[in-house]
Amino acid sequence: MENKGSRKDLTTGTVWKKLLIFFLPIAAGTIIQQLYNTVDGLIVGRFVGTNALAAVGGSSAQIINVLVGFFVAMTAGASVIVGQIFGAGRRDDLRAVIGTSVTAMALFGAVLAAFGLAASPWMLRLLDTPAETLENATLYLRIYFFGVPFMMVLNMESGILRAVGDSFHPFLYMIVGCVLNIVLDVVFVVLFGWGVAGVAVATVLSQIANMALLTLKLTRGDEEYRVGLRDLGLRRVYLTNMLRLGVPAGLQSSMYSVSNMIIQVAVNSLGTVAVASWAMTSKTDGLYWAVSNALGAAITGFIAQNQGAGRTDRVRLCVRQGLAIATGMTLVISAALMLTAIPLLHVLTPDQAVVDMTYTMMSYFVPYYFTWVLVEVLSAVLRGAGDAVRPVIIIGLGICLFRVIWMVTVFAHFGTLLSLCLSYVASWTLTSIVLLIYYKKGSWMTRRRLIADR
Repeated sequence: MENKGSRKDLTTGTVWKKLLIFFLPIAAGTIIQQLYNTVDGLIVGRFVGTNALAAVGGSSAQIINVLVGFFVAMTAGASVIVGQIFGAGRRDDLRAVIGTSVTAMALFGAVLAAFGLAASPWMLRLLDTPAETLENATLYLRIYFFGVPFMMVLNMESGILRAVGDSFHPFLYMIVGCVLNIVLDVVFVVLFGWGVAGVAVATVLSQIANMALLTLKLTRGDEEYRVGLRDLGLRRVYLTNMLRLGVPAGLQSSMYSVSNMIIQVAVNSLGTVAVASWAMTSKTDGLYWAVSNALGAAITGFIAQNQGAGRTDRVRLCVRQGLAIATGMTLVISAALMLTAIPLLHVLTPDQAVVDMTYTMMSYFVPYYFTWVLVEVLSAVLRGAGDAVRPVIIIGLGICLFRVIWMVTVFAHFGTLLSLCLSYVASWTLTSIVLLIYYKKGSWMTRRRLIADR
């Protein structure tokens, strides 16, 4: 079935316009998700307390980022395969690769849920979680892991729709999930007084609802990517390629998270106020990371379709224009965050000590986000082109290993908040330089063979 000229085809038309049209729903969805996270932090901070905020956003968040983040990042591998097959016009293979991807994520999610339910207390103690937050953190993690299989399928299905150029429906369903989550937060936490458990249950139920809507979209209608029960199962050729691209992406995500866990141990050593402030920082400046990641996802999808179609001219244009969009976006958001931080923080928490420390943390991060632009854009381009391993090595060494070394040297010597935060800016700058050198060499462009060929 031919799709040239349809709104889902990213291989024709003006590059920057197509990229923006594709990107904006992803960005809007991530902004709404971040606003939900902010409201979530507001409800926890206001109605449960600082210890609960630290329990939800401290060590438990780092564990989720490592374990869940690995498998969620793996969905990028399947998305690239779907995008390249779609761009190459191989419609007969679409349903098979989609069915394999969804089945694999559901199985991975079930195994991860079982592990998380059993190992949550051990993992939290390993991170030296403060004693006053340990019980709540354990409860939150266990309920969260119960919903992991649904969340894994949700992310896979969203990635599949974006891979075929449909960024609108994942955005629409995310709105539904976020609104439901906020309503359930109010009901379970404010009205029922369930505390941390209420936050976790609301998250799981909203993810189930979001997944259900995405599943209906993939199994109804007359689109060429429509799948049914007969399409589910594991096909070796697609599973192998999905793992070949997905495992490096998962390792990259986990390396980020492991380095952040080591930093979390350092934050824990600074006390409960520092832990709560660290969690609050992610609620406020998380807007930038959400939009930046959305642009990366859009660029990956755009590159995958055009690489599959052999449109290397559009790949080059996407790199240049993507960098321009990312730079402008970064400067605007950074300025807005610093100008609105204080009043926003006072809304989120009544604890003045948390407000002061959070603003200090932000001043060490936010003005320097421009050093991250090259990392986001170039890694997205390479991922969409099917070059999975080398960027992971560069990022693993330049960001993750570098931060670990920084923690055991610079931070161990000074032991200050500034010395901790500077590890991020230094690692972004170093990795940007190395990725740019690798990109300029151009060897990644020679990988023209469709990665999902039989």
